[in-house]
Amino acid sequence: MSTDTADLTKVDSAVSGLSSSPIEEKKGHRRASSSAAGVYNINDLEKEGKELQIAKETQKLNWKLNTSPATLDDKDTLKKFLTIPPVKKIDLHFPLGLEADDELDLPVLAGFEWDSTISWTSLLVHQKKEGAPAGGGKKKNKKGDSDE
Repeated sequence: MSTDTADLTKVDSAVSGLSSSPIEEKKGHRRASSSAAGVYNINDLEKEGKELQIAKETQKLNWKLNTSPATLDDKDTLKKFLTIPPVKKIDLHFPLGLEADDELDLPVLAGFEWDSTISWTSLLVHQKKEGAPAGGGKKKNKKGDSDE
């Protein structure tokens, strides 16, 4: 039995020696996105008193909430920054009283609003009943034709 105990001791020491080296390698890991050039921390902007602006392109998405971004007509808009200047993260505030499983009364994203008097570090989310029809541009032209 003493040989069995000696074997276990050798195995334990080998395992403990292996587990310590990967931990040391992980200490130096740093995420590149955390230090992206030109992207600010919202708290720093608040201290400096810099105002935020919402990118106009994001106000016309007509994105049905809780659906895939693949359903958007203009997917290139998702590649643009939501705010000017760009921030690392910002809170989004939806209307109060909604639960995760609730059916949304206003299921379409109408846009965002930044109001520093309410909260410097968050955007208010505005919603609407329906998105613009797929032929929204054509509809405007028809109205113009009927007025002539």
